[in-house]
Amino acid sequence: MKALIVAARDFARDEEGITAIEYGLIAAVIAGVIGVAFGGVGDAIEAAFARIATTLNPGTT
Repeated sequence: MKALIVAARDFARDEEGITAIEYGLIAAVIAGVIGVAFGGVGDAIEAAFARIATTLNPGTT
């Protein structure tokens, strides 16, 4: 039982795991922001490429 308490205390004092979690959360937030930013622009980009494709190949739709 004492070994379990010592292991739990050492785990709580270890800051490497906390840092890794913080970096993971920061990366998730950045990925979310990028996803939202490009999600909103996606329709405009798709329309622009459709206009370009129609201009280059006027016989196809």
